[in-house]
Amino acid sequence: MQPAGSTLAPLERRRCRFGPVEVEYDDRVLTPRPWTLAQSDWAVEVAADAPPGRLLELCAGAGQIGLAAAWSSDRDVVQVEGDPVAAGYANENARRAGLAARVEIRCARLETAVGEDERFPIVLADPPYLRSVDTARWPHDPPTAIDGGPDGLALIRGCLDVAARCLPAGGALLLQVAGPKHAALVAELAGGTFRAEALRVTDAERAVQLLRRP
Repeated sequence: MQPAGSTLAPLERRRCRFGPVEVEYDDRVLTPRPWTLAQSDWAVEVAADAPPGRLLELCAGAGQIGLAAAWSSDRDVVQVEGDPVAAGYANENARRAGLAARVEIRCARLETAVGEDERFPIVLADPPYLRSVDTARWPHDPPTAIDGGPDGLALIRGCLDVAARCLPAGGALLLQVAGPKHAALVAELAGGTFRAEALRVTDAERAVQLLRRP
């Protein structure tokens, strides 16, 4: 796996502040949502009591969630993103934040991005979680960044599979979900592999779920 390059088409670039870092992106990349900073903040809390090791971020987009967590927790981070444009921005945003030496960008599919022998104490993931039929509600968002398949769980399943392979006992998965009802489905899906430990709710359609590896 090679680090993503930063050669981007000349579209209008935008910038926004995301906690301790500044993020750049364009219309091909999902616009950073302010409420997702809660996931970064929670990762920092969990990291305070976690064993040493790098963070792993899945479905990283432009990289803002993992970058904010890495900055505030003083941990290195591996960021996985399948879209080359988003991965290119993640690479640039890491450099902009002065974190290039502490961030590894992997532009790869979930199932091939993490080695069988790699272990991470904390995994963060903000996968596409809308049902395909619901994506029309968000016409300005890139479909690949929000479409979670027929039941909204396709990419979540992939994140659970990766986390099951690379989290040690006691490791934490912090997952963005579409509110409390969606979190209940995820907890059922995670089954005996993870224990649903806590949920922090923004509103009926937005929450962060903490799943723990027993």
